[in-house]
Amino acid sequence: MESGITVRAWHAHAKINLALHVTGRRADGYHMIESLAVFTRFGDRIEIELADSDGFSASGRYVSAVPLDDSNLAVKARDALRKQAGPAQTPPVAIRLEKNLPVAS
Repeated sequence: MESGITVRAWHAHAKINLALHVTGRRADGYHMIESLAVFTRFGDRIEIELADSDGFSASGRYVSAVPLDDSNLAVKARDALRKQAGPAQTPPVAIRLEKNLPVAS
């Protein structure tokens, strides 16, 4: 683990759709949409810090719905980045999620 590196943290703001219209379907099965959305001051928080080994932990009001294994999207993103960039460019990290919003809300 390198010294002098601080924790990086991000706030994932909740989004409220004021209007949402499905306008069609793409060839890959996804829907085309038009939406009008606003973001709130509420949301989840994620922190990433260099560590001696990879880790993932979660806390918060809605933590019971968060998978703590390799099916977690944060863990999948870390692993995909490591696969693409290589282990030398992606050292072990501790990922901490504070889950303040319901899953899929």
